[in-house]
Amino acid sequence: MDTDRALFSSPQLSIVGDVGVDLVLGSLEAWPSIGTELLMPRSELRAGGSGANAALAARHIGQATHLISAVGNDHFGHWLAEQFSGIRTNLEVCDRETTISVGLMHSCGERNFFTTHGHLQQLSVQHVLKHLHFTPAPSIALFTAPFLLPHLRVRYVDLLAEAASRGYAIALDTGWPPEGWDRDEVMSWLPHCDHLLINELEARSIAGTEDLDAALVLIARALKPQASLVVKVGARGALGFEGGRRVEHDAEPADIFDTIGAGDAFNAGYLSARLRGAHLAEALAAGCRTARAILSRFPRKTIRAGEFADCIAA
Repeated sequence: MDTDRALFSSPQLSIVGDVGVDLVLGSLEAWPSIGTELLMPRSELRAGGSGANAALAARHIGQATHLISAVGNDHFGHWLAEQFSGIRTNLEVCDRETTISVGLMHSCGERNFFTTHGHLQQLSVQHVLKHLHFTPAPSIALFTAPFLLPHLRVRYVDLLAEAASRGYAIALDTGWPPEGWDRDEVMSWLPHCDHLLINELEARSIAGTEDLDAALVLIARALKPQASLVVKVGARGALGFEGGRRVEHDAEPADIFDTIGAGDAFNAGYLSARLRGAHLAEALAAGCRTARAILSRFPRKTIRAGEFADCIAA
């Protein structure tokens, strides 16, 4: 199921990662008793997963993007493939049911996810390499959710190295491993990264320390020289570490119901700004603006392509 429906002629941002169906419901005041029923005041059925969220956010800010992923061979898979109008997509059709995630929003701002394995178990390295073409610089390949993509995960070092050899700067958002952290595995990926985009808890887990400052130093040493380490700290904003220098950007407060995909929207804004030549501080600000603009809209399907292009203005 390959499409070439780009709004723009030559994507500079390629995304290799997870795509699924998200059903977002809320808000919960407390967990219900077993066997009872609750009515939710809000809901949205939409494309989800870190890769999909980043690609859609890129579309919202007018960034040309190429999404390489997979869908299941069922009704939801066909529906999912139709959600990426204006984005160049290469979606492998897997002979499995489509991965589905139910996100329950709590009134306190936290959320829970219930996710099926589904088609993400079958996204293949062969499909990725077939469509991740050689590119003139500057181009960035964003890799997302390796822990949900077992066929890619077992060859991740080779996959990142091959993408770099094809002209891409490598960006990685690890996500959270459902089975727990294998720190040695993750550390083996870091020397291939030009941009590591993680959250505060992930940074502490990868480094094996509760001291965030110590975690930044340890992780930065494992990256490429002059690579950028970006840590997303939720509603507080983001901080970056590059060339031994730490930069922080405080996000503006916002009344947001649906925080799902916040980090992915940030990734799109940050990477788009870097592609335009922004330095670290400018890119952190662009990422925070992008996340705030997109998350403030519910349902998100009402956002038009390019509507938030001013978020990445340097």
